[in-house]
Amino acid sequence: MSDKIKFKTQTAQFAYLDTETPTVHQETLSARSTRNLKLAADLTRRSPTRRTAAATNYYASPETPGDAKGAPTDSQIPLQTTHPMATPEELAAFIARHRTLLARERDAEIERSALLLSNCGPRLLEQKGLALLGLGVVSVNIGLGGKTLIELERPAAYHTSAVFPPHTIRPGDLARIEENGGTGTAKKPAKPKKADAAAAAAAEGVVYKVSPPSSTTTGTATERWREVTDTRITLALEPADDDAGLPERCRVVKLANSVTYDRMEKALDHLEKTVLPGAEKPPQEITPLIRVLLGLAAPSAPAPMGDIAFFDPSLNDSQKDAVRFALAAPEVACIHGPPGTGKTHTLIELIRQLTTPTPSNPRAQRVLVCGASNLAVDNILERLLALPGEKMRATRVGHPARVLGAAGVLDATLDAQAARSDQAALARDVKAELEATLATLSGKGKGKGKPPRGAERRKMWDEVKALRKEYRQREGGVVQAVLGASQVRPIPSPSPPLPLPLHRSRLMGVGQIVLATCHAAGGRQLRGAAFDVAIIDEATQALEAVCWIPVFKAAKLVLAGDPMQLPPTVLSLGKRKYEKRAAGEPVEDSEESEESEDDEWLVGDTMLAQDDPEPVPDLPTKTKATDAVAPAVEEECESLVGQDGAEPAPDPPRETAPAKDPKKDLKKNGSRLRPPRTLETTLFDRLARMHGACVKRMLTVQYRMHAQICAFPSAALYGARLAPDASAAGRLLRDLPDTAGDDDVLGAPVVFFDTAGCEYFERAEGDGDGGEGSRCNENEAGVVGRWVATLVANGVLPGQIAVITPYQAQVTLLAGLLRPLHGPALEIGTVDGMQGREKDAVVISLVRSNDKREVGFLREKRRLNVAMTRAKRSLCVVGDSSTVQHGGAFLAKWLAWLEAHADVRYAGEE
Repeated sequence: MSDKIKFKTQTAQFAYLDTETPTVHQETLSARSTRNLKLAADLTRRSPTRRTAAATNYYASPETPGDAKGAPTDSQIPLQTTHPMATPEELAAFIARHRTLLARERDAEIERSALLLSNCGPRLLEQKGLALLGLGVVSVNIGLGGKTLIELERPAAYHTSAVFPPHTIRPGDLARIEENGGTGTAKKPAKPKKADAAAAAAAEGVVYKVSPPSSTTTGTATERWREVTDTRITLALEPADDDAGLPERCRVVKLANSVTYDRMEKALDHLEKTVLPGAEKPPQEITPLIRVLLGLAAPSAPAPMGDIAFFDPSLNDSQKDAVRFALAAPEVACIHGPPGTGKTHTLIELIRQLTTPTPSNPRAQRVLVCGASNLAVDNILERLLALPGEKMRATRVGHPARVLGAAGVLDATLDAQAARSDQAALARDVKAELEATLATLSGKGKGKGKPPRGAERRKMWDEVKALRKEYRQREGGVVQAVLGASQVRPIPSPSPPLPLPLHRSRLMGVGQIVLATCHAAGGRQLRGAAFDVAIIDEATQALEAVCWIPVFKAAKLVLAGDPMQLPPTVLSLGKRKYEKRAAGEPVEDSEESEESEDDEWLVGDTMLAQDDPEPVPDLPTKTKATDAVAPAVEEECESLVGQDGAEPAPDPPRETAPAKDPKKDLKKNGSRLRPPRTLETTLFDRLARMHGACVKRMLTVQYRMHAQICAFPSAALYGARLAPDASAAGRLLRDLPDTAGDDDVLGAPVVFFDTAGCEYFERAEGDGDGGEGSRCNENEAGVVGRWVATLVANGVLPGQIAVITPYQAQVTLLAGLLRPLHGPALEIGTVDGMQGREKDAVVISLVRSNDKREVGFLREKRRLNVAMTRAKRSLCVVGDSSTVQHGGAFLAKWLAWLEAHADVRYAGEE
């Protein structure tokens, strides 16, 4: 057997990776690494041309292999010739690094969850939104997969209100049902009994549904989640092997969710077996899509497209260009959607084009639509269901965020469609018998007598096990009928070549759309499914590993997102650095220098505004509103930096910068496949850096912000390419109905209340609901409160206003100050909670004000970008310029721009 076939690296130990104490996962990988690394080095020494001929032979297209010398033929999928291809050892390093980071992230989540559960009493857990206390069982039903669905509510006998307190428990979370007993306080948790622990271990499951009292709520999923009041929660429990009863009074506690990590690990296993040489599987199943994603081949030239008849005539030129590009791209397309540019609107048009036979698309395609969150998926589903004309065939797999929020979403779930299918009758009788037996066991059956005991109870549990098995078998046929997974249809000859797995498991259901979160796409219902196209919304908020789950099910991939907004939430960015940022503490200069390197590595922070040295064709002409604003902003953003201690201007573009150090120059070569430094490096980021403009299109017209609100983020983050539509460019608060009064209030698009010199100093909130080490600023909160009162006095409704701040302690302070005056319609929240949303008037409280001029994670430009791009008509910023302007180049530019263009008011003169 050749050395190349023997080679199969699975190690996580590389010289340039972290040298922290390895986890159990890392130790397992390390134990198998020595021989493989030696073999990799040996292969490297023997193959001086390994990056060309050797790699080309192995990774050549399976349909049209290269010639005898290894050179690709004309009919091959074009391989990348402008930069070196990845070697097997580089692929192994890439996968191993992902394993290391995922293991660390899993450990961090488990550690945080265990720390909270062990040190916090039930009441404090409920205050933090991690538990719901004093619940009672409403019903016990059977769901897909034979899982037991336990529905819980707050009984009237123990609570004055049936509405749950604020909580963070969402569908898809892992949770545990415990006995409600125990009187642990917020400071001293109660010690659970042994019996309680046994019962808790037998009652862990996934949150299936969180329900409001009725289905009358309206609005999109993104808007609705903040408006509904939850009264019931349903958990899906795996069938227990023994008789485990539920207590009369119980509580639900949120746990660390390992299911997502398990599925990401499986995706990495699949990737490793697919791309690394080995005897277990021949290499020809590496699809064109996977080759492009890993840099083993350059993206193929776009397929020729005829004239496209767009379903939505309101699409602008950049949206149409993005749709054309995504339709024509053979392997991958990235749609960069800055704030307010109609990214979801564009995806809806793309889905309609893909699933509807047209002259340019003669064969309707099957589409898998995924998102980083349930809310993103539900938002797309609602818009698809609301389209005029013929109803689209859409199936929602997984856990919708609010299935009772809109009747259409409930009807589109796999459960509901399976219940309505012709084959459902085969399983309905078994399900009814199973539910009746479970109700009897819980004492809630006919007659509602006492639950059976002893031998009778054991006999009934044996019946339950037999019924579950029969139900699963019958239900499998129902699910296959809904999703079409049992039927295979030949691929018409005019269709482009598809990877071998798709030939084998081609699904019926012409034009069918399946929607799920990225990790739910790896569930049992979609096992073995194959699609023509996978679309991932919010791809810049999803870990790369979770994106590989839908990748393996599709022949083509479309990613949509904005790398200049918040990245994925990563708990394990380095404990010390993460804890400092969470507490709002300053980051040391050495740490910030590492972050500057991350800007080069991560791409999302800096690249997309500068990565195209050549002009991009086919851009729509800027509107008149931005012709006057954007050039001036661009010039001032450059000229104002360097004043008052700001950072110097950036280095020249890497294309013209001299390569002093070959290793450093190699590191900056974005075309190389490199292991990620952190999990914040998303697949979208990496592809944009690896392949550049040939895989992405940017939406350039935004419909949200006034031209002046849009001006700074456009110039500083989007290369001055983001322009407001005429419908948004000039709108102000005074254009709203029922507003009247001071034009200085209603006619100013950007207002800056500068607290410099007022001694409005911040303070650290050491404990309490605000969270350990969070920051608040009482005097600044007073300025915010007076401005909100002024807006309301001039006719702006509280529901049209949002107050945003980076710190949870300030959110708590502002809520206590403003909610009694303006009611719950006034939205108050953190930056993270506002991503993807908008309001007519937005007030930002920056909080930081201190003699040391420390700004903490306020320096993160993506976080600030989210905050400053939520406003439609009015943006008000409250902060201390003497502190904030010393937080780095981006903050210095922003403060300088505010002083030059905003309506500046000094807080001490109010």
